[in-house]
Amino acid sequence: MKNFWQKLKKPIYALAPMAGITDSAFRQICKSFGADIVYSEMISATAIVYNSQKTLELMKFDKKERPYVIQLFGSKPEHFAHAAEFITKKIKPDGLDINFGCPVKKVAKQGAGAVLMNDLKLARQIVASVLANTNLPVSIKCRSRVGEITAVDFLKAIKDLPVAAVMIHGRSLVQGHSGDVDWKIIKQARKYFSGVVLANGGVKDKKSADELLNKTGADGVGIGQGALGKPWLFSQLATHNSQLITKKLILETALRHASLAYKLKGGQGVIEMRKHLCWYVNGLKNSNELRRELVKVESLADVKKIL
Repeated sequence: MKNFWQKLKKPIYALAPMAGITDSAFRQICKSFGADIVYSEMISATAIVYNSQKTLELMKFDKKERPYVIQLFGSKPEHFAHAAEFITKKIKPDGLDINFGCPVKKVAKQGAGAVLMNDLKLARQIVASVLANTNLPVSIKCRSRVGEITAVDFLKAIKDLPVAAVMIHGRSLVQGHSGDVDWKIIKQARKYFSGVVLANGGVKDKKSADELLNKTGADGVGIGQGALGKPWLFSQLATHNSQLITKKLILETALRHASLAYKLKGGQGVIEMRKHLCWYVNGLKNSNELRRELVKVESLADVKKIL
């Protein structure tokens, strides 16, 4: 299997994986605005072992989304091995990613996500088990620091394994999703990792993206919360111009996104769109009133009427 990471034009602008957010509809919207690569929501390796229907649904994608990477989380190497083999044969994405960065307590309780950075031996076994069971390029997502372990310590522990890319969230586990981004640790990580390095955290516009790229020397950036309600951010970054974002563009994009969510998931897709719709109208005149209406939408007709 070819390593698509090497072919991406730099800087790379990636839609970072976000649980409950980066579903196929949102990925397609971000892709239409020029995202270079998109990740799935977090997929439980254990749920794949138990053949969870809901988890299989979460992995579905449209060929327009390629290159598309499925992100796995869990804590048992044997579950990762099974999941890697299953996804490679049945789902056929372009790459697999392993989550060593999620700060959510529910995930941590399972010994998964960011807390795995504290157990370098187990983390290494997990990476090795995925590599042994797929011919797809394998990437990882980690944090700048978890307890005493930094991203550099983490990468040193796996540096002889053929990992294709790493996305480093420049905030520690304690910081979660707020506070200053530690760009120094991302810059240092370059020395211990020969693959593609993506910096993640705090990118909300062209200026913050360029700043993070310059300070870290990374090959690209992963954009998470900065793209919520603003998927056109990708085209602003890629084309190096601040495209004028009109109210018309905002409402048209929101409606296109809602229509796609409805097409893919029916009524449930519209319910899940409520949060996205509120993000889209943020900053518009009367946004408070709009949000009050949008959190109650039940059907695509409701969305159309309000917008």
